[in-house]
Amino acid sequence: MDLSYILNELGEERESYYNAVSPPIIQTSNFTFNTVDDFRQALADEYSATLYSRGNNPTVDILRKKLAALDGAEDALVFGSGIAAITVPVLSLLKQGDHVIAVENPYSWTVKLFNNLLIKFGITTTFVNGADAQNIRKAIQGSTRLIYLESPNTFSYELQDLAAVAAMAKERNIITMVDNSYCTPLYQQPIKLGIDLVAQSATKYIGGHSDVVAGVLTGRKALIEKIFNHEFLNIGAALSPHSAWLLIRGLRTLPLRLQRSFESTKTVVAWLKQQPQIDKVIWPYDEDFPQAELARRQMQGCGGLFSFTLKNSALHRIETFCNSLKHILMAVSWGGHESLIIPSVAGIPVPDFDNENPRHQLIRMYVGLEEADYLINDLKNALQQLSF
Repeated sequence: MDLSYILNELGEERESYYNAVSPPIIQTSNFTFNTVDDFRQALADEYSATLYSRGNNPTVDILRKKLAALDGAEDALVFGSGIAAITVPVLSLLKQGDHVIAVENPYSWTVKLFNNLLIKFGITTTFVNGADAQNIRKAIQGSTRLIYLESPNTFSYELQDLAAVAAMAKERNIITMVDNSYCTPLYQQPIKLGIDLVAQSATKYIGGHSDVVAGVLTGRKALIEKIFNHEFLNIGAALSPHSAWLLIRGLRTLPLRLQRSFESTKTVVAWLKQQPQIDKVIWPYDEDFPQAELARRQMQGCGGLFSFTLKNSALHRIETFCNSLKHILMAVSWGGHESLIIPSVAGIPVPDFDNENPRHQLIRMYVGLEEADYLINDLKNALQQLSF
């Protein structure tokens, strides 16, 4: 299916809403029926009906069709946050006594899901270094029901060989799920590589304007329908029609924004690598990245998120550098028009900081839509505040 068709036409039955170019926001909680039999059928199969906006809504439905098509999936669900798009299917797929294999260092709230929430239901998790698929194979138990991946992750960018892990899991009827927030469907299509379920934070690139919080899950219709009919409806993590409309708007410019961020990041990364105050830069499409070959084999691009470390990563040096930036904003998230930076130390109590711990040293940057030279000048001025 052509990308331009998906982004600009798929799901948009304009003749049904006055031929408006932009779809309407159907801001309603519920929908009426003309006969008792129509009402009965909708109640019996809410997955296929428009009954109540906690389940289906026409504006949301347009978004679901587009997101499923982008991933090459049969269907999609959208949620009120990225972590909801991870938590709801995990709860749907697992039961007491089940075991999960998860890659090391996923999104922080995913760690809390596995370590704090699932344990209450008697579900255990083994975290492994997924850079080597054999580590995943060795961790498989008789009770393993889910292999959870994040490729790349969003601070140190470890990748997993998605096709290899998917093939391994299918041998044992284990469900695979990946967080694809870093790449979006434009730069990586895990379903084509054999992965069962793909989650991502639509807050990031899909929204693209830092004005909506949302998540998306795509996969086979049978899996999506199972999740919809139980945990999705029961937990009520639905996306509002207005938020769905904002995401449809964001999709219109997604290819342009991703490409701009990608190209500017190449320039910024190349400049940073030449600076004497910089120890290393970590970006999957950099030739020095340990998994660069895998990145280029299973990704079609890399977006604007990377990390770097300073030489002599003392706490005061990291803080001085970040505090000296004037135009690159200090904040969580990424994928909007604005460039952002977040040091790992912001999430670490000062007494716990260890300048020998590589993860404590990381400074993550997102390159937005500003001119690359504008960002480089800001970085240059902040680096000049450091003394060796």
